[in-house]
Amino acid sequence: MKIFKIPSSTLFILFLSCIISNAVTAGTLPEGFVYARDVIPDIKIELRYYSKDNFIGKQIDGYLKPRCILTKKVAKALRKVEAELKPFNLGLKIYDAYRPQRAVDHFVRWAKDHKDKKMKARYYPAVVKKDLFKKGYIAKRSGHSRGSAVDLTIIARVSGRDTEALDMGSGFDFFSPLSWPGNSSISPSSRAHRMLLQTLMRTHGFKPYSREWWHFTLKDEPFPKTYFNFPVE
Repeated sequence: MKIFKIPSSTLFILFLSCIISNAVTAGTLPEGFVYARDVIPDIKIELRYYSKDNFIGKQIDGYLKPRCILTKKVAKALRKVEAELKPFNLGLKIYDAYRPQRAVDHFVRWAKDHKDKKMKARYYPAVVKKDLFKKGYIAKRSGHSRGSAVDLTIIARVSGRDTEALDMGSGFDFFSPLSWPGNSSISPSSRAHRMLLQTLMRTHGFKPYSREWWHFTLKDEPFPKTYFNFPVE
């Protein structure tokens, strides 16, 4: 039996090719998905679930990089919303977009652990943790995993720099009736800000969620029955 020796230089090239191939595969999005900044370069992104600044208090499973992923249809629709805001030195800030199923599973595990109340005072002060499912704040499936739901707000821009987000009457992911879009107990200016966001999003094909002023889903979503689980990277 004849044994052929492969030159070390050839082995190195094969090894390098393998690494490059794996990297391309890992960074490739499924057909129909895009990175938000590739379509809307000026959009502000603050992925809360990539950080510890969220209702669980730690980085969420599946968020490997702070990159905002959307279906192409959603990105194009949001580009139109951003364009309407730009003449007024306003813009959009995205808190969450595509969310892998493994992240939703993380939420569910956390919600079932009634002892973990680390972030209760900030995010759900008036809700008993065991009632988060019943009240519709946590679910085993999320429209975010279909790629066509987005959590966002409006920001003001001064000389090209971002200022604080407009006051919407409650913070992102605040589990309370105060966060319901139609809540009338917040200030008039906050109601006006919510109405502006709702009007623009509805105009460009989105439907709101009755318990979260920040949450919208594209009506004509391309994957209405598919829940994806590829990581955010």
